Amino acid sequence: MKTKLKMNKVLLSGILAIGLLGSCSKDFLDQKPYTQITPEDALATESDMLAALRGTYATLRAANLFGRNIQVIGDLSADNVFISTKNSGRFFAWDQYVFTSANTEYTGMWTDSYTAILRANNIINATVTGSAAVNQYKGEAYAIRALMYFNLVRTYARPYTDNPAGPGVPIVTQYDPKLKPARSSVADVYALIQADLLQAYNLMTQYTGSNRFSKYAARALAAKASLYQGLNQQAYDFANDVITNGGFTLATSANLGSYWSNVAGNPATSKLETLFEVSADATLNVGTDELAYMYLQAGYGDLLVNPTLYNLYNATDVRRSLITVGSRAGGEAVAYIVNKYKAVSGDRDDKKVLRLSEVYLIASEASARIGVATEPRALTLLNTLMAQRDPSLVYASTGAQLINDIVQERRKELAFEGDRSYDLTRLKRDITRVGGTYSITSIPYTNDFRLAPIPQAERDVNPITQNPGYIQ
Repeated sequence: MKTKLKMNKVLLSGILAIGLLGSCSKDFLDQKPYTQITPEDALATESDMLAALRGTYATLRAANLFGRNIQVIGDLSADNVFISTKNSGRFFAWDQYVFTSANTEYTGMWTDSYTAILRANNIINATVTGSAAVNQYKGEAYAIRALMYFNLVRTYARPYTDNPAGPGVPIVTQYDPKLKPARSSVADVYALIQADLLQAYNLMTQYTGSNRFSKYAARALAAKASLYQGLNQQAYDFANDVITNGGFTLATSANLGSYWSNVAGNPATSKLETLFEVSADATLNVGTDELAYMYLQAGYGDLLVNPTLYNLYNATDVRRSLITVGSRAGGEAVAYIVNKYKAVSGDRDDKKVLRLSEVYLIASEASARIGVATEPRALTLLNTLMAQRDPSLVYASTGAQLINDIVQERRKELAFEGDRSYDLTRLKRDITRVGGTYSITSIPYTNDFRLAPIPQAERDVNPITQNPGYIQ
């Protein structure tokens, strides 16, 4: 059975001022409301911190985050999947590329991300006496905060390599219900992400399985963020640290199918492939909003694989088996169906967030971009992964073609995990949708809707700058 992180329902709010007429003692005036406690009082012991950490991880399970929407939006807004002609009416905005500042999914992503950040902040700022356990819990909270800011900045802002000084997202590191923060620069957001991940890397000493952050999961996220920043040497160094010292092993061609069939995460005794994933089980899940419902025909089955993606996999590629060729009742006569997520009942799929395969691809791409002298290392890393995915495919390319090959392997390896549109945006590439039944088939990099809108609900209470193309 999985060890699951259960929500700790603690109301963290400021102390209400009490004004009373008549005579009364100072001690009486200083009493705290029975139903409200400060963050300091709520997080007074190691046990309190662990309970709060469980609640923070539980936030990541929300449908607006890793329960479903991050993965769906990342692939549907690009060219990996499309909406079936028979559908339940979900996610049409990404098919048509028409968004407003009231978009429900983007509003939910923003709100739930900052809820997770708030909870992580409370743990980070707790004044519990230091110990190995306290350091571990704070390290995990730093990593969660970094993950949330990484997803926010790549969703609501232009890439770092476009304009580091451009508007990012508000940075909040302290609990303050009156705060109305402006949008920090993209550079400042990434600086916080990297600083948090360095803290996480240095503080964490325990590996308790893939359902919680660990030292090398934090280092893998730092490598990914560095790649998005265009800091290729740093990206390579961080990724190589994970590969060399993390103790994780790649899923092989022989066990890739069983790896994806296993809906549970790695226990503390295993370091197979997954560095970090968001847990869900038979009790703690988002029900019919689970990711598997969007792909499996036993659920809604709305999202089908673009046949051009399916055709990128050779017959000898084990990843091709993660797509089933069938039909959709009342819809497509030939349908390519995602088979990475299998559970619409019972114990639900844990959602992979950081995998060793991606770390190899990060190290390979960074090496290829550093220069000609490091291209052999890039090829070695790429072909090491290929040996476990498609042994018939051995790359020998150089220069721009090598980088294109690596980017294509990222598409094939990380399909349906939510990275495709973010990759195309960081690379400043147009989205060209060939295959499928997309309403909009060409989305240039310059299209304003490549960025999510700042939610109107946020701007109603905190009038920060809106992204171009949306009503100001």
